[in-house]
Amino acid sequence: MNILKTLAASTAFAVAATAAAAQDGKVAIADLTWTGADAIGAVIQAIITGPMGGEAEIIEGASDGSIIFAGMDKGDGSIDVHPDIWMPNQVANWDQYVDGNKTVGVNKPYTGTQGMFVPHYLADKVTSFEDLANPEIAALFDKDGNGKGEYWAGDSSWTSTKMWQVKFKSYGLDELWEPEIVSDATFKAQLKAAYGNEKPILFYYWTPEWLFAAYDLSPLDEPAVTEGCRVLKLEQEDWLEASTFSCKHNDAEVWIGHSKSLEQRNPAVAKMLSNMVLDPAVVNDWILRIGRDEEDAQDVAEQWVEENMDTVNAWING
Repeated sequence: MNILKTLAASTAFAVAATAAAAQDGKVAIADLTWTGADAIGAVIQAIITGPMGGEAEIIEGASDGSIIFAGMDKGDGSIDVHPDIWMPNQVANWDQYVDGNKTVGVNKPYTGTQGMFVPHYLADKVTSFEDLANPEIAALFDKDGNGKGEYWAGDSSWTSTKMWQVKFKSYGLDELWEPEIVSDATFKAQLKAAYGNEKPILFYYWTPEWLFAAYDLSPLDEPAVTEGCRVLKLEQEDWLEASTFSCKHNDAEVWIGHSKSLEQRNPAVAKMLSNMVLDPAVVNDWILRIGRDEEDAQDVAEQWVEENMDTVNAWING
């Protein structure tokens, strides 16, 4: 009888220890390459390591959407959180992992917008994609003298970078224009230099983002959305030839994604991530402080968490 009690006690202790270890498992957060994602990732980390008393790490270099989704699908803790899923940009990964495999969970989204922009001092010359079909307009943006205007399509790791190349092809503009594919930080330096000297620059961007507080920017008009105007096959080898996109972007829905394996490995964090509801105005304030004012993302996140514990506790306990 004593042996049975000892075995039962040992088993109970082992189960409790396993549960505690699962609850305390380190959470791996993807390190994306734009300020909004950095801000959200820092806030998630600050909540987990602060009021939740856990461990969380920003995984440097984890910026490719497909790799992040595959990591969350695997469920081994290599990547647990995608802090800023833009839809429909990530529709192929969403279809495979959220709707298909059902290995990635999401929260309630916030709204974002995206489009192609020029500085205000070009707004009298360039107002729409129709204007881009004018060779004289394209020549204004030709940086290297090869006869084609450049536009910033995005970072090499972004799905949206492919989408803009598809758009320019679908609008019949690829004979006059070519994509410039560089990092967000490099582009921002180019924009600062161009804006200060009132030089032509054409670029993709989105809201919320601090650029719209720092610069006066004008969006380009595009054709309205119609049935069949967007057919994207960006995972195929011949993605540019196989895809079409000849209309404006709809407003985006932006989600936080997490590996559903957290429901067993760290259920408290999985619950908190599912309950997070972000206000675009709040996200924009984080972005302004981190991007424009160059405050440290972790400092901004920790201060916000400390000052908004009612909201944070609702996410944790909701």
